[in-house]
Amino acid sequence: MRRELSDEELIREFLQEGHQAAFRRLFERHRRRVYTGCRIFLQDASAAEDATQETFLRAYQNLGRFVGGNFPGWLMRIAKNVCIDQWRRRKRQVDLDEEDFADVRDSESLEDATALRLATRKIEEEMIQLPAEQRRCLELKIAGYSYEETAAETGFSVQAVKSHLQNGRRMLWLRLGKVLDLKE
Repeated sequence: MRRELSDEELIREFLQEGHQAAFRRLFERHRRRVYTGCRIFLQDASAAEDATQETFLRAYQNLGRFVGGNFPGWLMRIAKNVCIDQWRRRKRQVDLDEEDFADVRDSESLEDATALRLATRKIEEEMIQLPAEQRRCLELKIAGYSYEETAAETGFSVQAVKSHLQNGRRMLWLRLGKVLDLKE
């Protein structure tokens, strides 16, 4: 029985020997993690699938630039950039999306809807500014993952997940408190 090759070994096989199967194995190994991150960020399954494909295309094209170290982290940075690019394109294409209309329909007034939408956007902006570990844990928790599932998805211990969540919530609360006039 052949042992499972590490990411570094698969990268070396792909770059030095041109083995396409090595890159396919990297794709299979990390696709779910990349898709989950894109899904959480973009809040749209189809857009997340597109972003996942774009992420691996960019990784394929730039794998020679990977200098070693944390391959999943490198891959997730590419995914983050792809998601930000998609999000910006969508925001430019549509000034007022369906979600904005839903806010207006469900709110008591246009002022309430506007305030809710602005607060939501501010939370999204501030979450992007959090350290990656805290943001990732918060995003998974918001998506309904348990501590154990979040630990399995991120590779952190359950205790580290709880710590990242606590620190992320605290930092988010402090940042939002300054903008939204929240009291502790």
